[in-house]
Amino acid sequence: MNHYLDLFLSYLLVEKGLTKNTLEAYSRDVGGYIGYLEGAGCGSPDQVRPTHVASYIAFLKESGLAARSRARALSAMRMFHRFLLVEGYSTENPTATIESPRLPGKLPEVLGTAEVEALLRAPEGNDSIDARDRAMLELLYATGLRVSELVSLRLSDLNLMAGYLMTSGKGEKERLVPVGDSAGKALAEYLVTARKALDRRGGSRFLFLSRLGAKMSRQSFWNIIKKRALQAGIRKGISPHTLRHSFATHLLENGADLRSVQLMLGHADLSTTQIYTHISRERLKKLHQSLHPRG
Repeated sequence: MNHYLDLFLSYLLVEKGLTKNTLEAYSRDVGGYIGYLEGAGCGSPDQVRPTHVASYIAFLKESGLAARSRARALSAMRMFHRFLLVEGYSTENPTATIESPRLPGKLPEVLGTAEVEALLRAPEGNDSIDARDRAMLELLYATGLRVSELVSLRLSDLNLMAGYLMTSGKGEKERLVPVGDSAGKALAEYLVTARKALDRRGGSRFLFLSRLGAKMSRQSFWNIIKKRALQAGIRKGISPHTLRHSFATHLLENGADLRSVQLMLGHADLSTTQIYTHISRERLKKLHQSLHPRG
């Protein structure tokens, strides 16, 4: 069965143009599924029955996997079996009759404007690390980039004179994103002094560098934002995606239209962006309940 996984991943890479991180997620989800099937005695796609699929989803639930993660795994399994069917490696799709797990209606966590300001002020020192962290946080909030897009930025992607950057999102789709004055100022400060000090080997193409002069990793920036949030006195759970959510929510709260926010976030489907209108409404409801005499 692992042979079919290799064929599937090659298809996703060549035909769909998916990113490395997305391919790794499909490999984990489908790889775990295939391991379960082989343990159940399924050595070929046509031996897989809907009962096998349902049993695997139940196994994931018993293992403590959240509903959203189970739904993601099932989505990967569906795509895998559709690929096998279309390419002639199987004669039926055993996932066709399986219902997706019911997802909770939880909205993404966002920061208030005062919390964002405190976070952006946290790297207040004058050394190269503080200048780098200020630039990264300012840019993330100014643009709503995904963390993978942020750490993959090259010097050539940035045009401070024009006030925009170019990034490649999911499916390698390029988009232009405005940078803004505050982020532009922080970036200019970083580029003039800090980045030169960090680029010890010289000639790195990447915009943001680690202490050792290598490309910044997603995990390293995750640690940075956690550290800076603690310095800012923010005790709620925070991740790089929290600033992306905050970027979109604050834009809509201040009158931006949904289509413009969709373009800046790089969402393929407008319905994905619409969740931020729900966040805005929920925040207004909570404000009304806490402040109005009859709330």
